[in-house]
Amino acid sequence: MVLFRLHDFDATFHKNVGEHNINNYDVYSDIRDNKVGSIKDLLVDEAGSLRYLVIDTAFWVKGKHVLLPIDRCRVDDTNRRVYAKGLTREQVQYLPEYDELERVNYDYEEKVRKVYRNTYVQAPLETITPLETEIPLEAPVALDSALMNNQQQERTIHKEIPAFAEPKQPIPQPVAPQPVYNRETYVYEQEPDLYEMNEQEHNTLRLYEERLITNKQRIKTGEVTLGKHVETETVNVAVPVEKERVIVERITPTDTGRAAFTNEAALKDKEVVRMDIYEETSEIQKQAVVKEEVRVKKVVEQDTVQATEQVRREELDINTLNDKI
Repeated sequence: MVLFRLHDFDATFHKNVGEHNINNYDVYSDIRDNKVGSIKDLLVDEAGSLRYLVIDTAFWVKGKHVLLPIDRCRVDDTNRRVYAKGLTREQVQYLPEYDELERVNYDYEEKVRKVYRNTYVQAPLETITPLETEIPLEAPVALDSALMNNQQQERTIHKEIPAFAEPKQPIPQPVAPQPVYNRETYVYEQEPDLYEMNEQEHNTLRLYEERLITNKQRIKTGEVTLGKHVETETVNVAVPVEKERVIVERITPTDTGRAAFTNEAALKDKEVVRMDIYEETSEIQKQAVVKEEVRVKKVVEQDTVQATEQVRREELDINTLNDKI
């Protein structure tokens, strides 16, 4: 799982310990109200959910930055404090040091989680009973006063038992099985006691703003229809034609007055000379030929449309009666 610094994350993050800035808040342990250090950064996951507070513990453990899971803290805006629930000096000493975000991976987070899983005892600051010594990391969870009294009484009874009596056998106590986590399937929601944000303790205030969401819708703005129709027009065309005509010429022979021979002088009745006369006439035919070709296609043109709209957003108002805050 990838983590991001809050100021490097996208502005659409939707969870925060109050939408105002809690950087540089002082961090106190709720065991003895001891100051632990101050907040230097906040880490969110890919969904924008706050997972860790980065705490500078130089005030408590010299020169060390550690991670505090979000559910192990309680925000007190009035005093500008964050209380780390059940945090001890020994716990801080066993926590792996945080120096670079790039080194925070599953193995690193498991080291952090193991420290908080083994030593965390939830007790409110108002009702916690100060301990004489803080619980080391390897020690079991502290017993309550009633159980300690019972053990003291058992030790007293053992002293009074005669030598011949058999010692009292301790009653085995059931041990709760520890959950097993898988590297491949682990999600923060599996451990709500570490990562679940409690609105009562974290004083969550969500600020909303309106944003313009632009969408494009394809609508029909027109239609182009191509078709054919027939138009009729009158065309004049000149066609050259030839025709024959007969010319009759009457001429005077050169031998006019000469006596005809006997065979030439035979007179014939109804002698006719025939000659065929021809002329050309125009013959018009119509033939369809390709005149032109029309191709139809569409092109997309880019344009920018300016839109103006009023949006609203919520701003945080902080009113305090204490001039020192």
